[in-house]
Amino acid sequence: MEPTIKWLDDPTVFRVGQSPAHSDHHYFQSVDEVTKNNSSYEQSLDGQWQFNFAANPMKRIKNFYDPNFNSTKFDQIKVPEHIEMAGYSQIHYINTLYAWEGKVYRRPAFTIDSDEQAGSFSTGVDNEVGQYIKHFDLEPTLRNQTVSICFEGVEKAMYVWLNGHFIGYAEDSFTPSEFDLTPYIQPTDNVLAVEVFKHSTASYLEDQDFFQFFGIFRSVHLNAQPAIHVTDLDIKPRLANDNTTGTLQIGLKLASQNFDAATAELTVTDQSQNILALQEVAATQVVNSDQMTFNNVHLWSHNDPYLYNLTVTIKDASGNTLEIIPYNFGFRRIEIKDKIMMLNDQRLLINGTNRHEWNDKTGRCITKTDMEQDLQTFHDLNINADRTSHYPNQIPWYYLCDQQGIYVMAETNLETHGTWQKMGIDEPSYNVPGSVAQWLPAIMDRAKNNYELLKNHTSILFWSLGNESFAGDDLAQMNQYYKTVDPSRLTHYEGVFHNTEYRDRISDVESRMYDSPTSIAKYLSNNPDKPFLSCEFMHDMGNSLGGMKDYDDLYDQFPMYQGGFIWDFKDQALLVNDEVTGQPVLRYGGDFDDRHSDYEFSGDGLLFADHTLKPATQEVAYYYGKREQ
Repeated sequence: MEPTIKWLDDPTVFRVGQSPAHSDHHYFQSVDEVTKNNSSYEQSLDGQWQFNFAANPMKRIKNFYDPNFNSTKFDQIKVPEHIEMAGYSQIHYINTLYAWEGKVYRRPAFTIDSDEQAGSFSTGVDNEVGQYIKHFDLEPTLRNQTVSICFEGVEKAMYVWLNGHFIGYAEDSFTPSEFDLTPYIQPTDNVLAVEVFKHSTASYLEDQDFFQFFGIFRSVHLNAQPAIHVTDLDIKPRLANDNTTGTLQIGLKLASQNFDAATAELTVTDQSQNILALQEVAATQVVNSDQMTFNNVHLWSHNDPYLYNLTVTIKDASGNTLEIIPYNFGFRRIEIKDKIMMLNDQRLLINGTNRHEWNDKTGRCITKTDMEQDLQTFHDLNINADRTSHYPNQIPWYYLCDQQGIYVMAETNLETHGTWQKMGIDEPSYNVPGSVAQWLPAIMDRAKNNYELLKNHTSILFWSLGNESFAGDDLAQMNQYYKTVDPSRLTHYEGVFHNTEYRDRISDVESRMYDSPTSIAKYLSNNPDKPFLSCEFMHDMGNSLGGMKDYDDLYDQFPMYQGGFIWDFKDQALLVNDEVTGQPVLRYGGDFDDRHSDYEFSGDGLLFADHTLKPATQEVAYYYGKREQ
């Protein structure tokens, strides 16, 4: 297929040439590699890339991906990194409105049936472009095998070429985009070209309350596949109603041109390395294990996040090990019983926070060290739950939450706030996605990406449809998707509160933002049908959190009150050197001459952006500590 820039204007085109979404498992060639957590099947492409910035699509270099193109005049940029943080483009913070409002007319949101195409992204003067080139040799351990490339995160839309051949197109910024490079990859002298556009129709779906960055902001790596390879791992641990018996079923999808007498060995061990179950099955395209039963299982919870280990070992006909996959899982059960959310038959209490990925020096381009520091603060403040506001986070975050017992609300990458709320007034005349057929495939793809990637993480108790996107038939179908593929978890969506027509079709819980304790008590006093969860409350901006006791009292008054998530965890601000004093200072929205902006509204966290605690954290630690579960 030949690429066209017109894909930027078409909401029905959002993935071209991409591999199907799959589990986030790592795989290794030997036990030694597992121990060292260093796979010979993987090659990082992080580091310095060549880079060209164009102010709009008309000014980009159209043939830059040609292997014979002379790129010696290109700049250098680090990958991963936001283009804005590398010194190109305007740093810009905005909350509700879209970045182009007041500059380019794009109302209503473009649909294929529309008579007018307002503000085309393919020709938009505001649509900046980043053009990346990476020259690389394939490491010897990856040669003569199937090789794919994984972009873990790119905002907002990207085209990919290898050695002059078009590979694919992707839009979902916060889940991995993978492409098969095998037909065109060479042992040496490869030329990888990536063209990233700041805006496409995907921009309508990513109107989160954050700095509007673009570029390759998460890691990029190559993956080789052995002769028989597990493309997807599906772990289904279930806890019986007796709360002591666990069952486990394993599903595998494998890729190979010859399964001749190959086997898949499934081994389950406890933390003392005792083998609890062992199955060996024939390796075929689809493998489903027999159900395994375990007695007196050690349950997983916030205060005791006990994990078992599954090891999948793929062997060929001669018994040679081709692939080893380790994955930890836990036994726990989340359900609604008598209209109360229960975890392992105990009332669930959410002492949560909303958390943007953030570092004051690098923006949303963060490291595992940043994540570990955040989690240490979670424990210090007695926070037991995270709402991944409002997109899938980097993959290591979920493994850490599994290990440290953090309850996760895993949000789909969806927010369309600016299409239905204007100047604080609900006005959904051009709401995206609403009930518009053209937007349905894109949001369903985002839900599938979220589910397939993260389905094996014990810490995830809720699938969230996204944030502040009103409600309609499209979101109702997304909710049904999650309930169909995973009835073992609950679904969440607050936006249906603004369109109660869909209340019975969306969300297992009553979720509201910034509802007062009096209003919550009124809801809970009238025999409601759903438990109450504050997906955002307190809003820690300025001198906030002084009324936390009133929310805390609700725990004792109403069993169906189950807590909530403070907005939010950390300020979004960037550390820069002051032009006058030369001293490092934290700067917020509007401090970068960014207009329009929501200014200091980016500073509503429990922590300052440099991870310094604010005084309000004393209140949080005290009241959350009373209810720690």
